[in-house]
Amino acid sequence: MQNFLFLAAAFLYAVCALLPSRRAPAISAVTAGAWALHGVSLGMDVMVPGRLRVGFAIMLSSALWVSVAAYWLENRNFALDGMRRLVMPFAAVAALLPLLFPGTLTPLAGKSPAFGWHIAVAVLAYSTLTIAAFHAVLMALQEARLHTRTAGGGRFGAALDQLPALLTMEKLLFRVIWIGFILLSLTVLSGFVFSEQVFGRPLLLDHKSVFALLSWGLFAALLAGRRWRGWRGKTALRFTLAGFATLALAYVGSRFVLEVILHRGTI
Repeated sequence: MQNFLFLAAAFLYAVCALLPSRRAPAISAVTAGAWALHGVSLGMDVMVPGRLRVGFAIMLSSALWVSVAAYWLENRNFALDGMRRLVMPFAAVAALLPLLFPGTLTPLAGKSPAFGWHIAVAVLAYSTLTIAAFHAVLMALQEARLHTRTAGGGRFGAALDQLPALLTMEKLLFRVIWIGFILLSLTVLSGFVFSEQVFGRPLLLDHKSVFALLSWGLFAALLAGRRWRGWRGKTALRFTLAGFATLALAYVGSRFVLEVILHRGTI
């Protein structure tokens, strides 16, 4: 059942990306429908009775699911139609990823209820900071297009031209980063302070812990620099992308290597 829902969500995302801008009510309705189908299929795929499915495809698919929700909500306050044409194709691909890379099932027997909450908050943190990274890339492309004054560029160039002003985009970026940083702080705190209850073992300073801490430090430095030094522009974009890349190495990158290259599964 969830396989059909994943396919339906991907199809509706693709339709949403192709709808003309003048069809705003239809775009909003199709987006909401695709997002709902995607969310239900993720829930059915991840929450297996007595077990929890994890994997890099689930993480990426969840990240784009949250991205679509953020676009849909923010589009009510800002003109983000250009972002729709960029986000929806990625969301369509992300909805199909769990079908190609199903991940692994982790038994929940004997694990603390805190384990599930830790995983949920970690996924939300990664998803939110994925949005920030995607947003930062769009800002870099938007700024480059403004400086070069390049015309044309097809549908992609037209989508960039329809994005809000850079100052508005920057305001949105730091709003997303603050949310992601709070969620990441909760993830790191629960993993370090309650390791015995969450994972059933003492704290291990493995590669995931090191990269998660490094990512937290980069985002903390960015927000502090923004607050007291007024960091913006390229400095903010570099810190955002560096923090996200480090966080990706902490979990999704290692899961990809284990599942796809080494054909192994581990939490």
